[in-house]
Amino acid sequence: MKHVRTTLLAAAGSAAALLLSACGGESGTAAPAVPAAPSSAAPAESSAAESSAASPAGDATKPGTELKVGDRAVVPFKYGTTKSGTIAITVTAIDKGANADLAKYGDKAKGITPYYLRASIENVDGADLSYASVSLRALGTDGRSTGVIITGSTDQCKSGTAPKEFAAPGAKFETCTLQGAREGSEVAAATFDKGDGYDKAPIVWKN
Repeated sequence: MKHVRTTLLAAAGSAAALLLSACGGESGTAAPAVPAAPSSAAPAESSAAESSAASPAGDATKPGTELKVGDRAVVPFKYGTTKSGTIAITVTAIDKGANADLAKYGDKAKGITPYYLRASIENVDGADLSYASVSLRALGTDGRSTGVIITGSTDQCKSGTAPKEFAAPGAKFETCTLQGAREGSEVAAATFDKGDGYDKAPIVWKN
């Protein structure tokens, strides 16, 4: 089993952030405070045509498309330096957790509410994408980053990896991306923002 490194970046105060790490269930040591990264701009409003629901197999969903949770998006996908193909991502749920779910982070997770972005990943074109992983990002109600980044897994949200058999059309696996928001804030959407124009205009799923 691979060693998983879990990190949490939580905004602290008005202009600083702490980078924290933990291995397994033990909390790591805080690094020196660094300036908080500015929130990325909200994705541009998509046109009515771009806001369509599930995309047909092989027909790539346009960057900037806004979907509802449960809708399917087809995207070109690269993993590492040698694997590429076409996958379909269906965000199946955006679930709110409890601060207690972040117990392994200790006091460093104080004031953070976890959110679980659950998704089903499908191999569209049959490319060999075995062992690949797909992650999503959360947006707040204002359409911007929540300012909190958590990587890793909890008991309530296990990050999935494509099985060895993920090399045929129609093959699927389930995954969950752990995200967070400050107390008093909420996660309202999940986004995919990896490559081919999606980095500048992510696909967005809303409840």
